[in-house]
Amino acid sequence: MMDEALTKSINGLAGNSASLHWLMVLLTTYGIPVLLAVTVAQWWIKKDRQSMRHVCVATFLAFVVSLSFNQLLLLFIHRVRPYNLGITHLLIPPSADWSFPSDHATASFAIAATIRLHRLPQRGVLYLAAAAVLAFSRVYVGTHYVGDVLGGAGVGIVNAVMVRLSYREGSKFDRLVTSIL
Repeated sequence: MMDEALTKSINGLAGNSASLHWLMVLLTTYGIPVLLAVTVAQWWIKKDRQSMRHVCVATFLAFVVSLSFNQLLLLFIHRVRPYNLGITHLLIPPSADWSFPSDHATASFAIAATIRLHRLPQRGVLYLAAAAVLAFSRVYVGTHYVGDVLGGAGVGIVNAVMVRLSYREGSKFDRLVTSIL
């Protein structure tokens, strides 16, 4: 199977470079909190403050909706993690839930897609690159298949689009939320 072969190939890179090993474990462990912190920090940007606050709220909504959808999927899809089947060598502590879809990929791509959909091209490219590297790290450390992170990326992107279409800038709710602090 292609998914298994790609997963083995990426996880097989582990151990070739101590620096890469350290970086991948760091990214997989702290990537989501850092993406969230960087996004939250934009709440206080002075330039185009109301629009940026709208993007922050939209990002939070896409993040929460995407991870909630993942929890629903996990009730029906029970994919065993690759390290449990001896396909990968696990570099971090084991996870307690099923493998598909990857919460890390879902969250990071929900954040990145929301930023990109709000026409913030330079930030969007940086966020998308960070999401891709974070998704790669999940396979590298042996906790997910490539298909898990691709599925998670898809869930995050689809939910970011749904939030973009349903949460309008300047709406009564938006004005209320973005006026906080």
